[in-house]
Amino acid sequence: MKKTILKISMLCFATALVAGCGSGSGNGSGSTNVDNSSTQRVITPLPASETTPPSGGINNAASASYVVLAWNDLGMHCLNPSYDTAVILPPYNTVFAQVVKRGNPPQLVTTGVTVSYRIVRNTTSQKGLFSQFWTFALQLFGVAPAIDKGLNLTDPAVSNGLTGTMLAKGNHFQVDGIPLTPVNDGNTWTPFQLAEITVTDTATGSVIARTRTTVPTSDEINCGKCHGNSSDPTVVFNDILAKHDASHGTNLVNSKPVLCASCHGSPVLGATSSGSSGIYLSQAIHGFHGRLASPPGCYDCHPGDVTKCNRSTHHTSANGNCTTCHGSIANVAATVANGSRVPWETEPKCVTCHNTGIGGTGVAGVDTGATLYRHATGHGGVYCAGCHGSPHAMVPTGQPTDNYQSVQYQGAAKTIGDCGACHDTSRGGGNDFADEHGSDRLSACNVCHTGYQNVANTANWPHQFQWKSR
Repeated sequence: MKKTILKISMLCFATALVAGCGSGSGNGSGSTNVDNSSTQRVITPLPASETTPPSGGINNAASASYVVLAWNDLGMHCLNPSYDTAVILPPYNTVFAQVVKRGNPPQLVTTGVTVSYRIVRNTTSQKGLFSQFWTFALQLFGVAPAIDKGLNLTDPAVSNGLTGTMLAKGNHFQVDGIPLTPVNDGNTWTPFQLAEITVTDTATGSVIARTRTTVPTSDEINCGKCHGNSSDPTVVFNDILAKHDASHGTNLVNSKPVLCASCHGSPVLGATSSGSSGIYLSQAIHGFHGRLASPPGCYDCHPGDVTKCNRSTHHTSANGNCTTCHGSIANVAATVANGSRVPWETEPKCVTCHNTGIGGTGVAGVDTGATLYRHATGHGGVYCAGCHGSPHAMVPTGQPTDNYQSVQYQGAAKTIGDCGACHDTSRGGGNDFADEHGSDRLSACNVCHTGYQNVANTANWPHQFQWKSR
């Protein structure tokens, strides 16, 4: 494939392209892909010793000179279970981090420090059928990364692995294209993988900050529920290709492996049009399945009935609550077709629901305009996700790895800086912050701040202290 195809396909990792990521799963368990059709999967969580942060909370944070905030860009990722038939998703994951030098005021730091990462208890992606990616990468994506190295859309000359160094990008650090799979070195299936982020002083090599964050990835995409009536991905994907050939006069069955994005474009993957097919992949898959008498649910394609990737406690439900923000399957297709939605560029906005604060006014900073939540910054230049958590995994969630930093820095699974870390509500005792915390009494603000400037002026606060008590 040409580099153009790489650009079109690479970021399909972005939560499975809104459209269902075609897959069933391979048979077996452990070093092979887990059966995704006939056997209910079970998540094997990492040991509590890996997911429980050091005790101390705010007291520990307040004694440090630096803190590091880290998060996954989307909060949910999926990948193909195999790469020899029909392919939508490479193994691809992205992590952001911001290093804060505590002070009055705090400062974001990108020089004089080195930020490294490692995936906890996962040192290789050569497990089962996932290893086919490296066999067919050149044919599919036009690039042949070394074993256990991944594709990289942002910095094509940099191929990252399961450990490495993050690159400074503006006011943050970033690693793109981690070729992560949901199988640990112990051959257990864990879609909520864990990255450890370490900050060292470049001059001395001393560790000055460390944290952990969820790096989600799942192949729990159940095409085999309808296609091929099988848990064998070869059978499932061959059925999909054969049906496509029969409906559209293509010859995909004899062109394997087939990269779906080679014909169906998506702007989030770098495409500037709908591709040679004239139909965006999101529109094609949502449109076809939305017309069925019994259309699939979101979790049949976006992982999944077990993974339940939309896991923010305040934003989810048993079926993921996806349609509240994204619309129904049919609506997604229709709005892409009529031009009112550009796949992965026209996304839900927090302000649609979070539009009324204390006293009935709006809440400052919630409306990020044309900037998506995952790209938006707020208080002091910190990314929204740095304090609130990744999209689809805003704190708190039921996964301890999602809550790790909040508990590490302030002793409670609350948004970083939330009064509820210590108080009964998110607004604490009201507007008497200066009286309560003006001297030596610590607050969640001390995660980053060593002191305060004109605290009586709430315009200086995150969201200008306009949020409702909860």
